[in-house]
Amino acid sequence: MSPAEAENTGIHCRLDELLVERGMTLTELSGLVGVSVVNLSVLKNDRARAIRYSTLEAICRVLDCQVGDLLVVSD
Repeated sequence: MSPAEAENTGIHCRLDELLVERGMTLTELSGLVGVSVVNLSVLKNDRARAIRYSTLEAICRVLDCQVGDLLVVSD
């Protein structure tokens, strides 16, 4: 098993899609949420191993979405 396969949790983050729908950049989201661009990028690229509920709540509040809109189970 390759490292990429070992990290695949089956959870996909739709952050890119939600940002496009809202006409917002990752940098803008970072400033509004108070999370670094680097950490948001890790989440956006499905490389996050964990996420705090407070971070999820902040992202969802700014993007006006539910957790299920942001994180989905992929096949």
